[in-house]
Amino acid sequence: MKKTALLAAALALGSAAFAAGKFAANSEESAFLAENDRAMARMMDGMSVKPAGDVDHDFVQTMIPHHQGAIDMAQAELRHGRNEQLRRIAQEIVVEQQQEIVAMRLALGEPLPTPGPAPDQGGSASEPVRSATPGHHNHPQPTGTIIEESK
Repeated sequence: MKKTALLAAALALGSAAFAAGKFAANSEESAFLAENDRAMARMMDGMSVKPAGDVDHDFVQTMIPHHQGAIDMAQAELRHGRNEQLRRIAQEIVVEQQQEIVAMRLALGEPLPTPGPAPDQGGSASEPVRSATPGHHNHPQPTGTIIEESK
């Protein structure tokens, strides 16, 4: 009877993990899911702000972590994804969301953060980062760093 109960508990745990989106078929997927979960948790935590009594300020204070979460999730796709079309979309998300963060900060007269180093893309020195476009280098921007692009 103990083996049956243990097996039932293991199956229930596995079913719950699968239903919660935690089941991963391989280590690449496991790494992506863990990174994506961290990005979501940071985003949700960052969006929990105490109202300041200024709608515009409150809007920006909640939208910046929301946009940064999209950037973090897109960077996880760039590090772990293989679908070239989705990787190109992820690159666009990084650029567009950074531009919107800059625009919101400027609209409120807030200072822009200083640029930091590029993020580690999860590859090793012997494993180059895959480029989304053949013949082009992939340069996603660092998490939490805003860089203005010239037009």
